[in-house]
Amino acid sequence: MVELFPEELLLATDAVLNVFEAELPTLTEGDDARIFAAVELVVLAVNEAHDECAFETDEREQLCAYIDEVLTEQGVDVAALTARHGLDRHELTDR
Repeated sequence: MVELFPEELLLATDAVLNVFEAELPTLTEGDDARIFAAVELVVLAVNEAHDECAFETDEREQLCAYIDEVLTEQGVDVAALTARHGLDRHELTDR
């Protein structure tokens, strides 16, 4: 039976998220371009890490919620950030 979440997928995901988390303290509210760039980089890196594998829809939604949550914990008002760019909060990772 094929493993749904192979260890290499989980390790690669953890590595990507660790890099994202390390960058968070350098991001500040109002620095929209850098925040969107960091989000884009983490999304692209997660996608690249999953070249051979894929997360299910539920897991992708959990990753998006995680990105929103850690930005919020860092003091970023995600709702205001996305609204300034004509996006809904849930579209943060779609840009």
